Amino acid sequence: MPTITEIEKLVFDLPEPQRATLAAHLLRSLPSVLHDADDGVAEALRRDAELDADPSAGISLHQLDEYIKSRRR
Repeated sequence: MPTITEIEKLVFDLPEPQRATLAAHLLRSLPSVLHDADDGVAEALRRDAELDADPSAGISLHQLDEYIKSRRR
């Protein structure tokens, strides 16, 4: 049986559309980890209410961008 490293080497040589198709097939083969009955609507509503109650709990898009950039350095 080939190793993951050997498989990765073969997969990375595939054209992008074929890699995307393979990735989709692999993801569909896994159990849903974060699946819930309402597709996360309850969590989104909870977070929205939290921000309404305390707007200082949120950050701006600029702050988010800066945070992401700093993590990449």
